[in-house]
Amino acid sequence: MLNYNTLVSVAASLAGLLFGLDIGLISGALPFITNEWSITIHQQEWIVSTMMLGATLGSISNNWLSAILGRKRSLMWGGIIFALGTLGCTFASNIEVMLVFRVVQGFAIGIASFAAPLYLSEMSDKSVRGRRIATYQLMVTVGILLAFLSDTWFAQTGNWRMMFAVLLIPTAILVVSVYFIPRSPRWLASRGYMQEAQQVLLTLRMDERAASTEFQEIIASLKVKQSGFALFKANKNFRRSVGLGIALQFMQQFTGMNILMYYAPKIFEMAGFTSNMQQMFGTVLVGVAFVAATFIAIAMADSWGRKPALKIGFTVMGLGMFCLGLLLKSVLTGHAPVYFSYLAVVTAIVCICGYAMSAAPMVWILCSEVQPLKGRDFGIACSTTMNWISNMVLGATFLTLLNGIGTAQTFWLYAVFNFIFVAVTVLFVPETKGVTLESIEANLMAGKELRYIGLSQQEQEGLKSQHAHS
Repeated sequence: MLNYNTLVSVAASLAGLLFGLDIGLISGALPFITNEWSITIHQQEWIVSTMMLGATLGSISNNWLSAILGRKRSLMWGGIIFALGTLGCTFASNIEVMLVFRVVQGFAIGIASFAAPLYLSEMSDKSVRGRRIATYQLMVTVGILLAFLSDTWFAQTGNWRMMFAVLLIPTAILVVSVYFIPRSPRWLASRGYMQEAQQVLLTLRMDERAASTEFQEIIASLKVKQSGFALFKANKNFRRSVGLGIALQFMQQFTGMNILMYYAPKIFEMAGFTSNMQQMFGTVLVGVAFVAATFIAIAMADSWGRKPALKIGFTVMGLGMFCLGLLLKSVLTGHAPVYFSYLAVVTAIVCICGYAMSAAPMVWILCSEVQPLKGRDFGIACSTTMNWISNMVLGATFLTLLNGIGTAQTFWLYAVFNFIFVAVTVLFVPETKGVTLESIEANLMAGKELRYIGLSQQEQEGLKSQHAHS
């Protein structure tokens, strides 16, 4: 019999699969859409970035959608809307129709990317919470890889419409799977369904004492009078956690890693690989590396922690982007040795590995952990919206930056961002592994420094003792 916690984790994580499939799909489909419709560079950027526009709108809407319908039903509606957008893209007759349904697809992804990590954080025990949310990110990377493989298969005939159509299969699996999982106990309690909330906790924890203790912590956190935007206006501590979430999502996107996903064939073309099959093979390698490195993140999330992973990851990405800029600059001059092209591919893979083991999962984990219960929907809506706005800016400006400031300078710009993010992580980002959501909330609302809100009471006492003796 399938463990109930496993069913919850797998079903919710399928939303990440859709997210990844949509990211990966467009890199393979774009060259064939460009050839068929003879579209410009700016129109290519909009095919990529209108999905993020829709996702931004979905994230904003899900602030009230998730609060009213709950996380489970939000995921189901996200799947249904994604299916409608996918059908529209599959049968699009021109670029205008394509852009409209890319927005619809994005709207659904915005809902799912909001609801899935939130749902997993509220359903998981503190000892496995990071691993569960990292599993969502693993499904994102698996989706990207599957899309790259699918794109490579259909690239033989140039059938970009089938690249879109195959997304309907995992969408149907998501909707059916989510139907069978319970609603979040924290959402149930916030809506007054106390008995059902207790029953769900007991089913998940399989320990009456643990479930009762957790339920009492939830009840205590609900005593905050304001919620949502009212809490944001009234409470400076909540404003700090919202600001942290927004900053984290900005940092995740401006690593520049998603441009390696959206424009992978273009980047490999610049590296000297001119045929479609060469470019798609390189793209598949990137997808394989993304999946493999995400397993590192799953192992690290609840053992080593969130903060060390971010510091290492940003450093690796900064160095990688700097080296990638150098290599591409040399290749494009026409005077570089042949092995520079292969070095560029290896460097891109190193960058992706740094991202997959750090910012990709850890930011989603932290953003779902640092918000108080009465402001969780609003706080995560703000951070997820920043994710998609930043994502849209990246997708809509990459080709323009290449033509404007140059290839090497574009990648060096992202390298500088990554080095800045190392310092921000050290100064402001908390370590939250092994701490209950309610403990993090208590520390936040007590005015603790952001980088210390994940500390247990014992660790805080130890820190005070160190300061007293220094």
